[in-house]
Amino acid sequence: MEPDPNLGREDVLTMLGASPERVRDYVLGLDENRLDYRHGPAFPTLKEVVVHVCDAGTAADAALRHACLDGATEVAARAALETTAEPDVSVAADARLEDLSRVRRRTVDLLRGLTDQQWGQRFTDDLLGEIDILDFCRLIAAHEMGHLSQVRNLIALLPEP
Repeated sequence: MEPDPNLGREDVLTMLGASPERVRDYVLGLDENRLDYRHGPAFPTLKEVVVHVCDAGTAADAALRHACLDGATEVAARAALETTAEPDVSVAADARLEDLSRVRRRTVDLLRGLTDQQWGQRFTDDLLGEIDILDFCRLIAAHEMGHLSQVRNLIALLPEP
């Protein structure tokens, strides 16, 4: 996945800020049976996607804070987006989304306060090579927008109640 160079800072901040609420809007009102519905063996459940978005979003935000606040020169940026552990679906999806929303608001506030020089701060990732804060934010936004589409598609596959 390549960062979209056409996305400016405000575009990225808007996408990052809206993503948790958009996911919540899509799954709001779905009961546990519908969240746990698996259309086929190769399909994740809605709950699994929501948990992945929350886990990856929280990890990506932590990586961003590490780069911005700690001035880290090596950050596991791509690994944050590719959570490999089995999703812990025991916690309610709405609680997970609320946690991500809270973390994301703080991250967006931090990003809004960055100077031009800080937005261009570069760090090294084992998988991505050298990347700056803006490009990492673009990757996070692209990752989350892809999962928003996945959530919409999985909802379309739900059987009628």
